[in-house]
Amino acid sequence: MGTMGVNVNTTMVTTAFELPGYRVAKSLGLVRGVTVRSRSIFGSIGASLETLVGGNITVFEDMCETTREQALQLMMEHALQRGANAVIGVRYDATEVMQGVTEVIAYGTAVQMERAA
Repeated sequence: MGTMGVNVNTTMVTTAFELPGYRVAKSLGLVRGVTVRSRSIFGSIGASLETLVGGNITVFEDMCETTREQALQLMMEHALQRGANAVIGVRYDATEVMQGVTEVIAYGTAVQMERAA
């Protein structure tokens, strides 16, 4: 059971439970991607300085976006291993494991979608 020729199309990764023009041919179960990140001391100092000025804290903004993207990529790899070409019902969650260390998870339902007749 290989995954050759099967790809998770990023346009078919959605928070919705259906995709217009497609139908779920087969549900392959829950898939997830987990990544754990810690703040560096330099990032924390930079963020502390940015809070003095106000506005966006770009150091953390960039770290959060990178972490979410990694979790999403891992989830799509997990879906691909299951033989999926789409993931529906995608959600993110984050938990602080310990001070300065955060787990981010992306999860959804891996499915094989086919064009609706």
